[in-house]
Amino acid sequence: MTRFLLELGSGFAFVGRQYRLEVNGDEFFIDLLFYHIRLKCYVVVELKATAFKPEHAGQLNFYLAAVDAQIKAEEDNPTIGLLLCKTQNRLVAEYALSGIDKPIGVAEYELVRALPDQLLTNLPTVEQLENELLDWQNDQQLSGFSG
Repeated sequence: MTRFLLELGSGFAFVGRQYRLEVNGDEFFIDLLFYHIRLKCYVVVELKATAFKPEHAGQLNFYLAAVDAQIKAEEDNPTIGLLLCKTQNRLVAEYALSGIDKPIGVAEYELVRALPDQLLTNLPTVEQLENELLDWQNDQQLSGFSG
């Protein structure tokens, strides 16, 4: 999974997998954390092997806020979230994201009003992410690796 994003060559620098955050004594783990060099911001990637659920948006928004508060430097731009789900429901995703003001992309659905042109031109498209993910999954199945 990490390899497929790095292979996109879009300015991603890998920070960590299962990146540990501590908030008021509780532990939380971000699936993948990157820093985007051109955009000068962190990118939180959450992977869900299930269909999109509204609580996924809340979890991702929580991670974005925690990264911005605990990790992001003053000169960094706000953190971006990418949520990759097995399947999605556009209307459910739209409702779940309607009150969130942070840039978050969900599978095919993107909260376009929150993604400025600079982000759209420097981040891979959802289609690129989905294609790379499918290629990565196929490679894993061919090699017999399931984790």
